[in-house]
Amino acid sequence: MTAMTHPTPVRGSDGIARYPDPLPNLVAALRITVERVPDAEAVVQVGGPRLTYAQLWDRATALAAGLAGAGVRPGDRVGILLPNGVDWCAAFFAVQLAGCVAVPINTRLSEPEISHITENAGLAYVFDLDHLPTRSRSRRIPEAAPDDPAAIFYTSGTTGRPKGATTTHANFLANIENARRLLGVTEPWVSLVSVPLFHVTGCNSQLLPSVATGGTLVILPQFDGRSMLRAIESEAITALMSVPTMYRMLLGQTHLDRYRLGSVRSITFGGSPMPRRLIPELRELFPRARLGNGYGLTESASFCTYLPDDQVDEHPDSVGFAAPVVDLRLDDPRGTGVGELLVRGPNVVAGYWNDPAATAKAFEDGWLRTGDIAAIDDRGLVRIVDRAKDVIIRGGENVYSAEVERALAEHPSVREVAVTGVPDSIAGEKVAAAIVLVPGEEDQLREVFRSARKELARYKMPELVAVYRTPLPRNPGGKVIKSLLRTAAWMVAPR
Repeated sequence: MTAMTHPTPVRGSDGIARYPDPLPNLVAALRITVERVPDAEAVVQVGGPRLTYAQLWDRATALAAGLAGAGVRPGDRVGILLPNGVDWCAAFFAVQLAGCVAVPINTRLSEPEISHITENAGLAYVFDLDHLPTRSRSRRIPEAAPDDPAAIFYTSGTTGRPKGATTTHANFLANIENARRLLGVTEPWVSLVSVPLFHVTGCNSQLLPSVATGGTLVILPQFDGRSMLRAIESEAITALMSVPTMYRMLLGQTHLDRYRLGSVRSITFGGSPMPRRLIPELRELFPRARLGNGYGLTESASFCTYLPDDQVDEHPDSVGFAAPVVDLRLDDPRGTGVGELLVRGPNVVAGYWNDPAATAKAFEDGWLRTGDIAAIDDRGLVRIVDRAKDVIIRGGENVYSAEVERALAEHPSVREVAVTGVPDSIAGEKVAAAIVLVPGEEDQLREVFRSARKELARYKMPELVAVYRTPLPRNPGGKVIKSLLRTAAWMVAPR
């Protein structure tokens, strides 16, 4: 399979659709690009080093030899505890070249959380800023099989300890092809990474597709709106992929008209609902770009669905249609049209590392239980209604917190919002909203609720509200910890 082909999926006897003639592993994907465009820029660290594909290969092979010299053997798990940058990318491919399994570690985790991952994965070595050993190549490169584990990504769940999603080479390669097809990649792009590489969005759907197509990955070591604008201009970025919060921060910068941003051709968002009001602002700032909304999970190696540009304005609350090799269905025993979303495809991971009970609970007969409540219309358009554990039952009626959050977030005075249920002796639960307002606009709370009433049924409107002066509590993966909100200093919401 060459870098730019778009093969037609073929469904196997197990019911799963796959791309034909896949590469055997990630090393093969890198090697092909290195041989084809050795002098093309591969990875660029803003304010730091720049590596061509030949240099990336040399750096990764030297690190792989360093692992061998440290006693690491094929099949061992190797942690990557590095900040966003060139070294992270080289370390990831070094692990593959050594025939080992990469374990990206969130740099924001506490010592006990890192210890849990170290013990659960049985790490033989950890790449960090003090441990990046290199040696001359002294042995052949192990050849991994498609179904061999290539990486273990630990989930950023809001309850309980993170679980390690065991991602095979075949899972990665399927997602690379999904990303290329969904995003319409027909030539090498210059992509800007503004999210952590230790998450699947940065690694699976930006780094790896970029490498497979011979593109250039430009890495922001840390995000801020001004640095992002400068990088887009100076590096002639063609593709952006980030979360709505970061786009909101970008649009909030001053003197936007001073930047040359016409190089951008693709803007992808996901992870949380994009406020409808930001879409025309993005189109105005990036007039040559196509917009799209992607949905995926750590357990699906990233992409499951994608909303293309021609559907974004009409269906901003949708995550789009299934990826070419992804099957979707709802667990909806009552036939309501709303139920837990189940996903099947070659991108769905093998299970949770060293956790057979959690694997059995989440993976059933080849289907992944996403934990997301969804609706799918007759055209196959998917709308994520809520996380299953976040559904609020108020007086016998289901209230989906994501829907309420979306309505409140539409007001320009809202910087952050999270909706949760608070126990109530009469209704069972009350709907409560935790809100962070834009500085200087604290007097707009009543207007925020007045605006939301135009979108929501009366029983869905929050009865309680807590206004936070600081950012909402989040776990190291960036998700709001709603269990901490339930003990907030609630007050009666504006009527």
